[in-house]
Amino acid sequence: METKHADLSSLKIDRSEKSTAPKRKRTITLISVLGAVIILVILGYIGWNSFLSQAVEVKLTTATLQSPAQTNAVLTASGYVVAQRKAAVASKGTGRLVFLGFVEGDQVKKNQIIARLEDSDIRAQLEQAKANQKLNEANLKEAENNYNRQKALFQKGSTTKMELDAAETLYRRVLASIEVAKAEVLAVEVALENTLIRAPFDGTILTKTADVGEIVAPLGASITSRGAVVTIADMKSLQVEADVSESYITKITLNQECEIVLDAYPEHSYPGFVAKIVPTADRSKATVMVKVGFKNYDKRVLPEMSAKVMFLSEPIKESEREEKPVLVIPFSAVADRDGKKVAFVVRDDKASEIAVTTGREFGSYVEIKTGLANGDKVIEKATEQIKDGAKVKVID
Repeated sequence: METKHADLSSLKIDRSEKSTAPKRKRTITLISVLGAVIILVILGYIGWNSFLSQAVEVKLTTATLQSPAQTNAVLTASGYVVAQRKAAVASKGTGRLVFLGFVEGDQVKKNQIIARLEDSDIRAQLEQAKANQKLNEANLKEAENNYNRQKALFQKGSTTKMELDAAETLYRRVLASIEVAKAEVLAVEVALENTLIRAPFDGTILTKTADVGEIVAPLGASITSRGAVVTIADMKSLQVEADVSESYITKITLNQECEIVLDAYPEHSYPGFVAKIVPTADRSKATVMVKVGFKNYDKRVLPEMSAKVMFLSEPIKESEREEKPVLVIPFSAVADRDGKKVAFVVRDDKASEIAVTTGREFGSYVEIKTGLANGDKVIEKATEQIKDGAKVKVID
């Protein structure tokens, strides 16, 4: 029995390897947890930076010149100066233009000759028509004498009724021929008058669309001919035609006081009034046209100039009208930063702080004495989120 004498010491368990395994597992677990924490910290840092760098949505407003009288405006609209009496002056005849006596800016009187077409052929026709009239008038004397002679002979019984009727018929035919000749002369005289292009009313030449030597046609321009020779406007009939949103048309009434400012002269305003509210809407723009008349204006006001109209809630005092416009922005665009007044402009998609000096208050607007210029665009609402260097996104 050899098994009785076997060495059983080789069968013992090695306890040293078991004791190191749990330590290794704990180390791996600790490293995993630490790595996860580091990843979470990095992700949180990235997310926080992303949150901080998120652009703030802002709207812009424009620093504009505004007179103190405009503070009681209930509505503002844009439009254009339009002459209510305007005409493209053309000829009723067709021919070559041989005379053009006026250019842009010249003033003309009603019925004054502006231009003239070539008329030598029509004058020849007129001479022929007048000669034909004289020929018929010469025949009249002979026909009249013959008729009177036949009438006297018929009363004495020396001629027949047939000869008397023939003489009367000839006499009346000559009378009719004279009337036809007169009508022909009149027709040619009208054609001759149509070669003269006259001013339909007192006005100013706005544009010249034809030159001497060009063919003028009454039914419109083509490649080889011109339609209108000049465009004339009555400068006393200027009005501003403004489109007003149909949502606000109830704020406007006839003869309402207005103030008109031309974009070309923002420092000067003109008194106006609502002359007409056109009784139809533009469905594509959802607007109603309002015509605003000038109470008085000067030579600087020209047709097709762009203008802004302030519809006022009450008449303007003469003292207020004489005050010069001041630069204003909305109250909400001004903020207090470190004890000073500032406004913010947008540069490279970031808010940039500008120190401003404020003055008088006009309703929801405040006067800006220094720091901004007319036309500068600033952030409309300077909230706590808006800081110097803050990332912003401009929206409409």
